Amino acid sequence: MSLLDVRDLTVSFRQDGKTTRAVKGVSFTLDRGETVALVGESGSGKSVTALSTVSLLGDSATVGGSVTYDGQQMIGASRALLHKVRGNDISFIFQEPMTSLNPLHTIEKQLVESLELHQGLRGAEARARVVELLEKVGIRDAASRLGAYPHQLSGGQRQRVMIAMALANKPDILIADEPTTALDVTIQAQILDLLAELKRTENMGLLFITHDLGIVRRIADRVCVMQGGEIVESGPTAEIFANPQHPYTQKLLAAEPKGQPEPVELGARVVATTEHLKVWFPIQRGLLKRTVGHVKAVNDATIQVREGETLGIVGESGSGKTTLALAIMRLIPSEGSITFAGQDIRKWSTGELRRLRKDMQIVFQDPYGSLSPRMTAFEIIAEGLAIHRVDPSRNPRELVAEAMTETGLDPAAMDRYPHEFSGGQRQRIAIARAMVLRPRLLVLDEPTSALDMTVQVQIVELLRNLQQKYGLAYLFISHDLKVVRAMSHKVMVMKAGEVVEQGTAEQVFDSPRSDYTRALIAAAG
Repeated sequence: MSLLDVRDLTVSFRQDGKTTRAVKGVSFTLDRGETVALVGESGSGKSVTALSTVSLLGDSATVGGSVTYDGQQMIGASRALLHKVRGNDISFIFQEPMTSLNPLHTIEKQLVESLELHQGLRGAEARARVVELLEKVGIRDAASRLGAYPHQLSGGQRQRVMIAMALANKPDILIADEPTTALDVTIQAQILDLLAELKRTENMGLLFITHDLGIVRRIADRVCVMQGGEIVESGPTAEIFANPQHPYTQKLLAAEPKGQPEPVELGARVVATTEHLKVWFPIQRGLLKRTVGHVKAVNDATIQVREGETLGIVGESGSGKTTLALAIMRLIPSEGSITFAGQDIRKWSTGELRRLRKDMQIVFQDPYGSLSPRMTAFEIIAEGLAIHRVDPSRNPRELVAEAMTETGLDPAAMDRYPHEFSGGQRQRIAIARAMVLRPRLLVLDEPTSALDMTVQVQIVELLRNLQQKYGLAYLFISHDLKVVRAMSHKVMVMKAGEVVEQGTAEQVFDSPRSDYTRALIAAAG
């Protein structure tokens, strides 16, 4: 008998008088010591399937079929049984730990709460168990971190705390829902190794939900590929990767940014340069706020980017990538030289910079957070036209329609709101908002990391086409080395504010000089 047995699972949601079928007859099993991956794009039903295992979907959901854990039926189970199983026998790790951890409570309090609830541990005994759990998941000097709040930990440390909470009650099954998507490649590799080791030592079943097939190849024993609420193909991981049968599986396996950008034209004009750029933030202490030191967010960065050229900036969180880009755009103070279009702009006033703003645009990582939910696509894209008085003789709707067409959007949808678009479409709106101003320099800050693999490929292709058509200069910030390689002519590697390596994409990826660069490339697999 399998530890978890899902048979003909169906899930429907009823809202505003309409019924949507999210899961349609899904069946799979999970055994002790085994990792099963549910793979598919956003909206395929992966997370809904996982949440159904312990009835976590809420009153709007109608669930049918059978889900048995250790022989016990979970669909329609009593509150007492579900209360016992949730977080005790079946635990979850979610994608974004900051939404799962309480920002007002210390790490110790949040872990102790689970131990008190399920195991009755209190006081020194509970504290000792918390330290043991934190050490098990690789948090150094765990006893000294008990009083820390979530915001005082790095992304990787927060995810380790989430894993510790999930393991607190020695579950039989661990369900990990996109647990590494928001993490740097080196941290991602560490978390995956940690989960594999914990699964082996604790003899757990691991249900791993992801859209990243590279992770699946690395961690899963079996894989179930989901599309439109159904499992379209399943089997041992090696077999699925070696000989995929379903067209959708073949499409997913082929969805990896490939190729390289068009070469930069000879004699292309320099768009932006920096020389010995520094961004130091003062550390102030005491009643008089004396400066006792500095956080060297960027320390001595010298770059050059030309028309039609992409400079890829890579490094882990906190390495200074985004800070460097914001300094170049004069959005934060800095020291050193910043030249844009042949002019030293570092000492320009706000008024003088305003006329340059349309030539320097930025696209952010999160297409959900960077668009106002109260504005239509037209209003979002057109906002800069009025501010910068771009082509005032033309109808703004015409200009927005052109920008939408150019970025692969249907102009007929310009009066819709962001929630009516998919994640990939929202990112295209963000790109259209920048492109409608015809900038010369575009900063792309992790523009693909929140997107499915197939959508990533489309966005990379779109950006390369726009660059070739308009001679755009890109600063491309990312921790995804495959995307960086597909986009970049030159690559800069940053660590703790320092530039540790810089060169052509071929030089950096094929013959890295720095140990840190080699570690990044190895972690990316």
